[in-house]
Amino acid sequence: MGRVVVIEFVTMDGVVEDPDGSGGASFGGWAFKDGPETVAGDKFRLGAAMDEGVMLLGRKTWELFARIWPGRADDFAVRMNAMPKLVASSTLKDVSGWSNSALAEGDPIDAVRNEDRDVIVTGSLSIVRALQEQDLVDEYRLLVFPSVVGEGARLFPSGVAPIHLTCTSAEQAGAAVLTRYQRVAANAS
Repeated sequence: MGRVVVIEFVTMDGVVEDPDGSGGASFGGWAFKDGPETVAGDKFRLGAAMDEGVMLLGRKTWELFARIWPGRADDFAVRMNAMPKLVASSTLKDVSGWSNSALAEGDPIDAVRNEDRDVIVTGSLSIVRALQEQDLVDEYRLLVFPSVVGEGARLFPSGVAPIHLTCTSAEQAGAAVLTRYQRVAANAS
């Protein structure tokens, strides 16, 4: 099994819901209030993972991205469009609207366990939570925005089992800060 890397836009109070405002939440759009340069390009420093890995998306995230990315032609968009994508959905039947997309067969957790490539999960909170429950997330790359919205779905909701991580880096990325956390080895104290 390859590594599982979760990438998320997140507010300072841990909200990951509706960063672009397309979900219609009253607090939505917080990731774009400082302009597009904060979110443009490879802000998550995916590098080779875009060429050698696979992206796993839930239906809602895939539908949003399938409206955004195919029409773009900048260097980052070319890599996003070329990257293999697995779509976890029980309702979608056709994912031909975004190149290199395929429906994940069966349980997405099994798909991750059977995947040799690194798996990049973006958005798709239900998938992230299922991976968290199975302790399958190796790394979180969080683009933390200087916003507190006070409500909305959080990356780590109340009642979640303790997760111990190590911060491997933090760097400014436009108005936000890219933080990288890796799972602590089971035998570490």
